[in-house]
Amino acid sequence: MAIKKNFSSFEDLIANSKIPVLVTFYTTGCSYCQMLSPILEQVKTQMGDRLKIVKINTANYPKLASKYEVKVSPTTLLFVDGELASRIKGVMQAPQLMQYIQKFL
Repeated sequence: MAIKKNFSSFEDLIANSKIPVLVTFYTTGCSYCQMLSPILEQVKTQMGDRLKIVKINTANYPKLASKYEVKVSPTTLLFVDGELASRIKGVMQAPQLMQYIQKFL
């Protein structure tokens, strides 16, 4: 189950994480974004404490979406050691997404 958390700054969240952070930028009403939610839940269940997953609504954080050049919803960014390691546009099924992420762990 997803837990809604607030953080002081996105940069602190990324920089201070000891594990990779998967960040999905989404928009409300986007059918692909809605398809991605249960996939992210599966990935979190399988990966456990080896990966942090964050969802960000671009309507609520347009400057953040702009900073990371998010032009398509959903866009998923993987941060490793505080740095952007990968960008995924669209939806991947859970097994493919986990296999893809494994390359960065």
